[in-house]
Amino acid sequence: MSASIPSTQKQWIVETTEKKFDGLVLHENAPVPKLGDNDVLVKLHAASLNFRDLIIPRGEYFFGLKLPVVAGSDGAGEVVAVGPKVSKFSVGDKVMTLFNQAHQSGPMTPAAASSGLGGIIDGTLRQYGSFSEEGLVRMPSNLSYAEAATLVCAGLTSWNALYGLRPLKKGQWVLVEGTGGVSLFALQFAKAAGAHVIATTSSKEKAEILKGLGADHVINYKEDQNWGESVRKLTPNGEGVDFILELGGKDTVREAIKAIKFEGIMSAIGMLGGEMPKESLMEALVKVFTVRGVYVGSKEQMEEMSRAVEKFGIHPVIEKKTFKLEEARQAYEYMWAAKHFGKVVINIE
Repeated sequence: MSASIPSTQKQWIVETTEKKFDGLVLHENAPVPKLGDNDVLVKLHAASLNFRDLIIPRGEYFFGLKLPVVAGSDGAGEVVAVGPKVSKFSVGDKVMTLFNQAHQSGPMTPAAASSGLGGIIDGTLRQYGSFSEEGLVRMPSNLSYAEAATLVCAGLTSWNALYGLRPLKKGQWVLVEGTGGVSLFALQFAKAAGAHVIATTSSKEKAEILKGLGADHVINYKEDQNWGESVRKLTPNGEGVDFILELGGKDTVREAIKAIKFEGIMSAIGMLGGEMPKESLMEALVKVFTVRGVYVGSKEQMEEMSRAVEKFGIHPVIEKKTFKLEEARQAYEYMWAAKHFGKVVINIE
């Protein structure tokens, strides 16, 4: 190990899923990983949190886990060393992690789904991480480390929802639900593509922020219980929206179905309100639309997204309150209490 690279580091380990956030433990003198021939050592400068990170130590995650594991999937940092066979990165390059390390291109596969950082493979809540060169993507040049770290899961998921099955086109209509990271990214990506965006939220304050980001229409779902029909009426000839990013599960999907266009695409991304109603499958047949599960995206898609972020000068929405690496558990609790707006970032020294 180079003299400029320490032999030990701080890192957060998910040791158990039986103690909720107490199962997330800070290790002060963990070894800095050694490099294989095709590996890259990254000095991580920032990480960001997803809802998935919160439910892993709580035992509520429904994909595979291999404990103990270094927590976190989303990270950005600087390359400080490379293995002898690495050809794609050099010392000094600024990079982001790929969520599913084996998902390089094309459709999701069981093998790719079993390569998630912070679940199966050691993640980003540490000072140094060793990753395959295939598991990294160059940062957009217009972003800081903190901003780039937020793209890994939420940004790529929204990009996949809009471009993964049938690419979004200028002039089409997109419905985004709420003000979580995926929805905010989808709003920004859709507007950059020249699409019309309808957003839902629960407060006037958040509505103003959504409008500031470019939303064409904002509907307060607490004031409008029949918001699905309201969305449809806003579209040309009342035909409905072309794309829906569905995050609420049973709390939102029935209204979302009212809003979707014939041959529209509903991307099932989250189930914050509980499981998807079973009747939604029959509705897809009767109303002729596609329901598609989205599990982040591939390296190829992430590179496409990064180019778009650079081209259009997109900057992620970040929660004003940030945290140090040593405060990661407080960051989990802060996000769990829904005190945030935008992506929660952990700065790593």
